[in-house]
Amino acid sequence: MYDFVIVGGGVVGCCISRALSRYDVTVALVEKEADVSLGASKANSGIVHGGYAGKAGSLKGELCIKGNNSFESLNKELQFGYKKIGGLIIGFSQEDRTNLMIQYENALKIGQTDFKWLTRDEILELEPHINPNVLCALFSPSIGITSPYEMTIALIENAIENGVTLLLEHEVTDISLEECYHIETSKGMIKGKWLINAAGLDSGKINRWLGNNELTIHPRRGQYILLGKDQNVVNHVIFQTPTEKGKGILVTPTVHGNLMIGPDAEDLLEDPKTETSITRLESIVKQAKNSVTSFDVKRALTTFSGIRAMSSNQDFFIKYVDDFAITVGGIDSPGLTSSPAIAEYVVDLIKEKCQLTVKKDFNPYRKSYFEMENDTLVCQCEIQGKNRILKALNGPIKLTTTDAIKRRVRAGMGNCQGLRCQPLIKEIISDYHHIEKNAVEVRTETDKPSRVSIEEIRLLSI
Repeated sequence: MYDFVIVGGGVVGCCISRALSRYDVTVALVEKEADVSLGASKANSGIVHGGYAGKAGSLKGELCIKGNNSFESLNKELQFGYKKIGGLIIGFSQEDRTNLMIQYENALKIGQTDFKWLTRDEILELEPHINPNVLCALFSPSIGITSPYEMTIALIENAIENGVTLLLEHEVTDISLEECYHIETSKGMIKGKWLINAAGLDSGKINRWLGNNELTIHPRRGQYILLGKDQNVVNHVIFQTPTEKGKGILVTPTVHGNLMIGPDAEDLLEDPKTETSITRLESIVKQAKNSVTSFDVKRALTTFSGIRAMSSNQDFFIKYVDDFAITVGGIDSPGLTSSPAIAEYVVDLIKEKCQLTVKKDFNPYRKSYFEMENDTLVCQCEIQGKNRILKALNGPIKLTTTDAIKRRVRAGMGNCQGLRCQPLIKEIISDYHHIEKNAVEVRTETDKPSRVSIEEIRLLSI
C-alpha cells in the first residue's frame, strides 16, 4: 500500500513524483513503457516558454510564468541542461504586428515584463540569418531551451534517490475504489491511498474510470526535423507570429547545439501514431525558410513527431475528481515549461486535505552523466565514452535498449545517427546484463514509429 500512486512517467508525472519525495510519504510512479519520457516528453520542442504562452486568466497562464521562473534553480539542482538564450517572435506584415500586440498585452496581464519591441535593423543585428523581409519582432530574454527527456530522467532519478518507487512496464488496465484505490496493471495490483492521474493521452480514459467525464483529450500531432550542429545558424529561439493552431513553425538551437525546425499541428481523430510524412515535413521546411533562410535541409539527421494531449477547453485540467484522486490532464504546450509549477499546484491541492511533513534527509541534488570524463570513446560523433555508458547502466533505472542509453549520454545522436556506435553500445549492454548481443533492442515502445527516411528529406529541393 502506497500513500500516493502516480500514473504516467512523463515530465509532469516525474515532476510530481519528485515534489512528493520531499515529504515523509510513500510514492509509486506507474508507467506502461520500459522507460520514462517515451511519450510527448521526449518528442517536443524543448522550449522554456515566456509567460505570454498561456492566456491571462487561464491555468496555463498562471503556471507557465511560474514554471519559467523555476528552471534556473531546478537545473542547478538536477543538471539536466538548460540555457536561457531568449527568443524572438517575428512578424512580416501589419497584421502580424497587430497579432504581436495581442501577445504583448497578454504578457503584461500575466506579469511578464521583459518583452521588448525590435526594429528590423535590431532584429537583423541579433539574427543575421533571419529572412530580410522581416518587419518587426518581440524579444523576450526569459525564453530558454532544455532537453525534455533529460529533464524527465533527472527528475525521476532524483525522486528515486529520495524514496520513490518506479514501476515500469505496468500498464494500467482498470481502477476501482475499495477503501483505497486498487490499480490493476499488466503486472498485478497496486494499492494507493491517493491516486494522481498524469497519464497524458490516456488521462481522459483514466479520468472516466474515476467517475469524472469532464475531460476529453484531443490528440494533436506535431512533426519535427533535427539538423546537424553545423546548421545552427541562430542565436535565439525564432517563433513565427502565433495563430489559433499554435505558435507556428519555430527554428531553434537545441541545448546540445543542433538546429531543430517544427512542429506543425495535425488534429487526430483516431488512433494517434508518432509517424512522420514527407508531405508535412516538406511544408515544415518551407515555412521554416520563411523565418530563417540559410539552413541546408541536406544536413538533416532525423525526423520525429510527438502527440500533444489537448483538452477540449484548451486549458490545463488539474482538479480533484474523487475524494483522494487528482487528474492532471490536457497538458499540451506550454506543459514542459509549466511542469515544475504544475507539481507544486498538485502538492498544494493535496495539502488542502492532507498534512505533509518535510523529510529531514531530502537530497535535491543529482549529478549529470556528463560530469564524468570520457575514457574509451564509443560514440565518435558526440564524443561519448564507455564509462559514461556504464554509469548510465549503473543508474537507478534498468536500461536495456540503445535508445535508453542515447537519451542519457547522447551516444548515437550525432551525424551518423548510431551507424558506427550502435553495435558497440549493444555489446556493452549485452555484457552488462549477461545477455546475447542480438537480444539487445534499439527501442521497446508499445507503438514503434514509422518515420520518413532521412534520404527522402535530403532530396527535398527547397
